[in-house]
Formats: sequence, structure tokens, C-alpha cells
Amino acid sequence: MEQTCEKPVAGRGAQSGDVSTRFGLSPRETDGEWRDHMELLDGKPPKLRTEVIEEHPRSILSFNQSPDIFFDRSINAYRGCEHGCVYCFARPTHAYHDLSPGLDFETKLFAKPNAADLLRQTLAKARYTPRPIAMGTNTDPYQPIESRYRITREVLEVCLDARHPVTITTKSDRVLADLDLLEEMAKKRLVAVAISVTSLDPVLSGKLEPRAASPAKRLAALGRLADARVPTHCSVAPVIPAVTDQFMEEIVQRAAALGVASVGWIPLRLPHEVSPLFREWLEVHYPDRAGKVMSIVRSIRADATGGGKDNDPNFFSRLKPTGVWADLFRARFALACKRAGIGKARFELDTSHFRKPTLNGQLRLL
Repeated sequence: MEQTCEKPVAGRGAQSGDVSTRFGLSPRETDGEWRDHMELLDGKPPKLRTEVIEEHPRSILSFNQSPDIFFDRSINAYRGCEHGCVYCFARPTHAYHDLSPGLDFETKLFAKPNAADLLRQTLAKARYTPRPIAMGTNTDPYQPIESRYRITREVLEVCLDARHPVTITTKSDRVLADLDLLEEMAKKRLVAVAISVTSLDPVLSGKLEPRAASPAKRLAALGRLADARVPTHCSVAPVIPAVTDQFMEEIVQRAAALGVASVGWIPLRLPHEVSPLFREWLEVHYPDRAGKVMSIVRSIRADATGGGKDNDPNFFSRLKPTGVWADLFRARFALACKRAGIGKARFELDTSHFRKPTLNGQLRLL
């Protein structure tokens, strides 16, 4: 991909909006607003404003049949994510809406204010059978705009009332704003929370995931959740060779010291448009090691001929890298877990007490 920026885009993960997509979309300006052009005429760099569009879908639960993931249904309260993690595998979804997986993904967001109402209607259907709902599998349910919209909290309130289990994945300590709900759900075995910690360097984190919570805040949130007896998992993810893998052992050690019950790691994935965005990010921030990083990434994603590739889209193998470097990461992680006395736990959530929610203001008889 041709380099499109001479210096880092402050406060954003992607370094451009000019990303070729699978759908033949033409490149677009960084922000697309006339104000940006006016600012350029004034000699000022364009400001990348976060825009939020409210949408009202007809359904809120998404079902999948992927054989290598632990959930079969999920809720995404938002589309796009202001955290701006350059490696985010959800970025390509923005291309389906004629938006760039680059800067558009983190500046042009969609919120679903009616999510809780839609969920209540779905759970009330006669044929609905409960299984854990995954939140945060595509975009973060606790990204900054959650403070204003509170959609995630409303969804959790519905799930608590219906005794419906939920799993949450986030990079934000904003999850603690709902600690009151999470504690009640934990008592009923209705919730498990995973927080991903990518590095322990706030400067690196500011480049890699610029609007996510700092590593220190995420670790503190893990500790608070563990103290509240909420089933908690620390995900060392993604592990980026020669960039973040140096923090693997210490993250495991700190998570164990905080009383976190479970820890795991996930290798870097670069599907579709994420690959050129990540390569561009490397050239901007770490040009001295860009070649080394991608060489290792490609070595752990070997194809049938033995050659490397940026990404493996196949079920099962996409989450299980191969080769010498992958074996080294596994060995390091296993040794770190052994030393810290922590492993990967399986949280069994309870669906046996599910009760269909009431509609139209009805009161429960029991």
C-alpha cells in the first residue's frame, strides 16, 4: 500500500482513510467534511471529529454458526469503534456500508438506542431458547460513546431481569460503571467479563489503541471485578510479534496478583483491509522493525505450500498459528502461567432460571 501520511495522525489508530476495499469503493478524504478543506486553506491540519449516527434496526441478536468460537449469538450496540485499535479485525465491516475501514471506522460510528427494547421483544418470543449472549465480539460495548448512550447498561438490565447469561469483552475500565449490575448477575451465574490488555507501555498503547483505556486502568478494572467476585478473564490480545510480545509474561503475573481467575492469549489477525492499515501503521511508528514484524506474522500464518501470508481465514487454524515463532509464544505463555499459578478457566453460566421478560409495562405475577 502506498504511504499516505508523512506524520502520525494524532489520536487515531488508522493512519489514513485511503484503503482499497473488496467492493471497489473509491478512496475518500480523511474526514469528508467541508470544514477540513477550510482548515487546510487556513494552514491547519484537519481535525478528525467523531460522528455518531443513530440507527433503528429491526433485530438486535446476531446468530452465527462458526465452529471455532464459543458463542452462537451476540449483540453489538454500536458499529464502528472510537478506540481506534489499528489491529481491530472488525474494521472490514465498515466497508459494507460504503465507509472506510480506516479512519471512518473510528470516526463515523453508529449507535442503536432501541437495542434493549428489541432484545426484550426477542427474549419474550415463545420459541426463544436461552444461551449466553456475547457482547464486545465485534466492536467494544464500553467505547467512549457508551457514557452518553448507556445502551450496554440497558441491555444488561434486560438480561438481569430475564435471568439471561451474558459474556462481555472490552478494553475499557468504563465497564466498572455497571459494576452494580455485574455483581448481581455474577451472584446468579449470569455474567463473565474479559478485558484485553495488549501492552504495559502507555506510550505504545497510545499509538496502537489511542482512545482505549490505558493499560494501568484496564488492570485496575480487572482487580475491581475480581474483588467483586465477577468471573473475570484477562486476554493478552492481540500478541504482536516484536511489538507487544515482550509484555506477555508480566501481564500474566499482574493479572494473577490481582486475583483474576483466567488468562489467555490471542495472536494478531489481519483480515482483509486490516493488513494494509497495520502495515501502514508500522511504517509510520516503527519503520525500523516493520519488515521483521511482518516476517514473523507471515511465518505463523503459513499456507499449504509452506509460504507465509498476512492472514489465515480458515476456521480453527485462524486462531491457532503454526511454526517456530508460534511454538515459542505458546511455550512462553505456558511457563508464565505456571509461574503465576493461573490458567484458562471455563466459566459455566446458568440458563436454567431464564424467565421471559414482560412487555408493554406489564408486571410480573411472581
